[in-house]
Amino acid sequence: MQNNKSKIYRITFLAVCATVALVLSYMETLLPPLVASVPGIKLGLPNIVIVFVLYRFGIRDAAAVSFIRLIAVVLLFGNIMMFAYSLAGAILSLVCMAVLKRIDILSMIGVSVAGAVSHNIGQVLVAMALLETAEIGYYMIALAISGTVSGIFVGIAGAYLTKKLLTKNINNC
Repeated sequence: MQNNKSKIYRITFLAVCATVALVLSYMETLLPPLVASVPGIKLGLPNIVIVFVLYRFGIRDAAAVSFIRLIAVVLLFGNIMMFAYSLAGAILSLVCMAVLKRIDILSMIGVSVAGAVSHNIGQVLVAMALLETAEIGYYMIALAISGTVSGIFVGIAGAYLTKKLLTKNINNC
């Protein structure tokens, strides 16, 4: 059982993670579009933090950080439609990554790629439901490619963070 000091440190560390993910979300809005002809493609910078938290602390804490970041981003920069798309993507991505991490068949980079692509699948499914058309599914081709590239980047960055931030203080969480 964790003592109170350890619990406070853990909560504080996770709050910092949520804040860093929020700042990365904002920074991502300042970047020019990655592919001008395909709207909505992003690097997924906040997911570096989510992958790190998933591997360091587990699915519950990763979900909490992801949800807190999502709520803050929607309140600060978004709208209800953005919330619907982002929530569907985040849930599907987290479930996919947690399952793959648990069965331990992929590296962190592979888990990150699967998470990025499943995030895109979640968003496309919501779009298909809201727009009542299956044709938007063709957009998944471009999103699968961009999700793979961004997932590799996020996985490498998450693995680097996990290796570098495994200090004595974090291990006491």
